[in-house]
This record gives sequence, C-alpha cells and structure tokens, in this order.
Amino acid sequence: MPGLDLFGTSNPANGATVVETSQPAAATAVVVEEKQESEPRPANEVAPVPRSLPAPAAYYNPRLDPKNFLEGPLSWNPATRLRQMLARPGIVVAPGICDGISARCALEAGFDCLYQSGAATTASRLGQPDLAIATLNDFVQSAQMVCSLDPTVPVIADADTGFGGPAMVARTVTQYARAGVAALHIEDQVQTKRCGHLLGKQVVSREEFLTRIRAAVIARDSIPGGSDFVIIGRTDSAQVLGMEEAITRLKLAADAGADVCFIEGVRSAELLTSTVEALAPKPVLVNVISGGLTPSFTTKEAEALGAKIIIFSLVSCVAAVHGIRAAMQSLKKTGTDFTSARGMDPKAFFEVMGLSEIIKLDAQAGGKAFEVV
Repeated sequence: MPGLDLFGTSNPANGATVVETSQPAAATAVVVEEKQESEPRPANEVAPVPRSLPAPAAYYNPRLDPKNFLEGPLSWNPATRLRQMLARPGIVVAPGICDGISARCALEAGFDCLYQSGAATTASRLGQPDLAIATLNDFVQSAQMVCSLDPTVPVIADADTGFGGPAMVARTVTQYARAGVAALHIEDQVQTKRCGHLLGKQVVSREEFLTRIRAAVIARDSIPGGSDFVIIGRTDSAQVLGMEEAITRLKLAADAGADVCFIEGVRSAELLTSTVEALAPKPVLVNVISGGLTPSFTTKEAEALGAKIIIFSLVSCVAAVHGIRAAMQSLKKTGTDFTSARGMDPKAFFEVMGLSEIIKLDAQAGGKAFEVV
C-alpha cells in the first residue's frame, strides 16, 4: 500500500522489542527483553504468540518537511496553506464553528482558519451532547458544507477516535480530505468517548493509539497526487495517566507521523510551556474552552507560551445558545421578535450568507432571476 515505504523498520538481532522514541540521544529506545524458558514445554501445551515484534522506525516524508513551506505565496489548496501557516511565524487562530451561519460569521470577521468542533457539530446537527453519538457521516456532511464556503480557508476538523479500527481511521482521512478538510485530529480515548473537558475519560493503550496515527498517515500518503493533509495526534491521557504519559504518547505519535501534537486539558501556563519544549520542534495545538480544564488563554498569551495553533471549540455554539435562548424568551414574553432582530431585515441576514456573491454569479452567467431582490 502506498505510504508504507515512508516507515522504516528495525530488526534487533536479540529478538527484543525496540520502540523508537523522540527521547534525548541517551535514551532513544525502550527495550523489553523476552523471557527465556527454563524448562521444556509439555507437548500438549500451546506456545504463546511472541509479543515482541519489530517496531517501525520514525516516519519521515521529505516532501512534507516544514522547510518546503517557508517561502512563496499562500496556496489555494487549504492543506498546503495550513502547512505554510504552520511553517511561518505567528500563531494559527481557529474559532470553533458549528454550522453554516457560524462559519459565515467567522469568515466575515476575517479569520483565516476554521475549526469544526466535534462537540459543536454534534450539538448543532443532532441536538445531543458530545458523547460519541455523532458518526463519520455526520462530520463529513458538515465538513463538505463548511469547506465549500471558502475553499481556500483551511478547516481543521475533529475526527474523534477515527470511528473504528485502522481501516475505519483510513476511511475517515480519505473522506475528510475529499470533503476539503485541511487537517484532522485523532485521539486516544476509547470508542465511547466524551468531550475532553468532561471528567471520567478512559484512554486506549499506547499501541492502539499509535495504530490509529499510523493508519491516518498511511491513508494520507496513499491519496493520489501527494496530499498535504495534516495529521494531528491528540491525547486525553493527561487527566487519566498524568502529563508525563501524555507527552510520551505524543512523542511516539510524532515518530509515527503526526504533524502536530495536541494535549487536551493542559491545566496551566507552566504545563503548556513545558509541553511545547518537550515536543519541539513539533507544533503544539491548545484548545481553549471557557470554564473548561485549560485556562482561558488569549491568542497572544498562547503564542507567547509557544503554542502554534489555538482553537476555541465552543465559541460559536455557546454564543448561539445565549443569543437564541434570549430571543426565544423575549418572544415568549413580548409576543414579538422586534427587539431580538436588532434591525436586521431578511436581506441583511442573507448578505451574511453570501447573497451578493450569488447575485453576481447569476448575472455573469447571463441570468436575470435576481436583478431585483
């Protein structure tokens, strides 16, 4: 399968398991010796399957080296553009959007990157909490709409656990890329996952997490023509197993081919700084949710602490709840929507949704249907 050639192989002579890591040179591998049998095995006893298998060496794709994205005009391709943004100075700010209206508002405000939040998408499309209820189809259909609004603006999309085993993770990457998504993040929670800022999370083993990352990378590298699609490795293990384990998992994910590292629930500025230092030179993403586990860093504060991407997952859907709730309560109380409309008539609303662009296109094509609106 294309993409597999970008993973090296290690063949230790002593039959031990070698796990390549991004630790300092003095501790570049963790070796687990196999136990030697001291007595002959009974004839009717089945020999166990050896647990020590050669581990793939660190992934490297020279085409995707950050230095290749330092110069030149920003690409029209959203994935390539995101890589350029990551390679160049400045923090990437991606507000969380939950539907077409919030995406339009973010673009109107001038944001050059968007984040399709899994929690926000689940709430908007299904009216449900972020508890592994939304499916791959829900996320892809939403992404197709969002990415079509301005195909040059990179969209980073939540992909939860990848929705299954390696084959399903690969299918997720392929479908997201076809939808126009620039990047996705794959996490290490169990399939019955929950929002990363809720308590009671459970995570899979390191090995299963790395299998998800490798499947995503192989799928990306199998896209014909050479895709620049960005793979983000996310760990939720900090609240379950501690920060040391979380950083170790992300170092291993980086070696497996993750382009960006994402620790969910970083609880302090000091921890964010130490995370960035430990994972350098890999870019680090920080997720800010008001009232969540992570402090409410501003974009400037996060950049000063070393983060390369900052997302505000619930900024649009929480604002929507406040605004819509107030409008509904006002309508119920007063019997009119005059106050909540704030003077916005239908045409003004449709202008936010791209009315002028559609009218212009129709006229250029020779249409006359919208000469008067």
